[in-house]
Amino acid sequence: MRTPLRVTPLVVGLLVVSCGDATGPQPGDPILGLPRDLSVAETKLVDADNRFALELFREINRQEGDGNIFVSPLSVAMALGMTYNGANGATQEAMQQTLELTDLSLEEVNQSYRDLIGLLVDLDPLVELLIANSIWYREGLTPEQAFLHATQEYFDARVSALDFSAPGASGTINGWVRDNTKGLIEEIVPAVIPANIVMYLINAIYFKGDWTSQFDSDLTQAGPFTLASGSQTTADMMRHADAAPVGYHREEGVAIVDLPYGGRAFSMTVLLPDVPDGLDQLLESLTVEQWTSWMAAIDSTDLVVSMPTFTLEYELTMNDVLSALGMDVAFTPMADFTKMFAPGGIWIDEVKHKAVVQVDEEGTTAAAVTSVSMTDSAPMPFVVDRPFVFVIREQYSGTVLFMGKVMDPTAG
Repeated sequence: MRTPLRVTPLVVGLLVVSCGDATGPQPGDPILGLPRDLSVAETKLVDADNRFALELFREINRQEGDGNIFVSPLSVAMALGMTYNGANGATQEAMQQTLELTDLSLEEVNQSYRDLIGLLVDLDPLVELLIANSIWYREGLTPEQAFLHATQEYFDARVSALDFSAPGASGTINGWVRDNTKGLIEEIVPAVIPANIVMYLINAIYFKGDWTSQFDSDLTQAGPFTLASGSQTTADMMRHADAAPVGYHREEGVAIVDLPYGGRAFSMTVLLPDVPDGLDQLLESLTVEQWTSWMAAIDSTDLVVSMPTFTLEYELTMNDVLSALGMDVAFTPMADFTKMFAPGGIWIDEVKHKAVVQVDEEGTTAAAVTSVSMTDSAPMPFVVDRPFVFVIREQYSGTVLFMGKVMDPTAG
């Protein structure tokens, strides 16, 4: 279920990374490519993550498509990638299919994530990119050491045992979230951790990049923005003072503009359908092959770009989305996570995602957190916190001795 939060007008954007051969740049130097070639496994993982990203976004749009959407598919993939290390049997197969990892061994997935994290965070000195992972498990439980070792070795995860019943437990976890998103996301776990939760696996991503060619804040002014219904609203539209170097491609039904950040390795790619109500059709037909073809067709040009400033805060529980993509067994007591906890009997309680993006004349700041909470068969607390009826009875004969109704326990 989605929780809509603070929203201003949306332009759909994806962060993309250009590839090639170059040495590490100095601040201010244009980045002409990656400092090394991707391995075969890394290339497969990028392709798998992109396929998952499009499928995930398409399914979210189907289920939640009545408003703005902002998610980090990479954050979801990494949080589930850690969880994947604990899956076994049919559950592992279901996660493998959903995450598009069928062409990769578990070792290749883990190694590629570790190498890609190191590659991306240091790629552009002018762009700040942080990727962090953590695992928090209920004190007194004993997760499989091979599982914990894999998450530490390949995802650089912080692993901590924690007394989930202690008053400060959620504050400790949420403090980690705040630290690793520079305060953009305040919390991901509830103030009181439910009694049935045995583990949280959390990924956090933070991105801050200034436009290579910034917009002129003096030129920002209110302008029309046409909604899918055909009606118009008014948005703060920022624009370049002069034609700026951008990437551009146009074909039937869609125009594409690529707005670079910093040294040009990272960019925001805007897909703009020809008609206001064309976005759903575009997303339904967009494949990785089409995406790759469009990205390859982008040419450098000079344009005066005008677009809205906007801020999005988005929250989504992804159980239904991931179940629709084929991972439904992982959310049931039939799940097999025996590589995480040897006795088994645990499953995914919730995949919760929060994301924030701020786009203005200077650039873009974004953060996302994905939490995978694992549950066991421990009973949920039963809280009598509303009017109730009570009966005092003798259970063997069935005799009812007293009955009562409490509307206000403080009324006497």
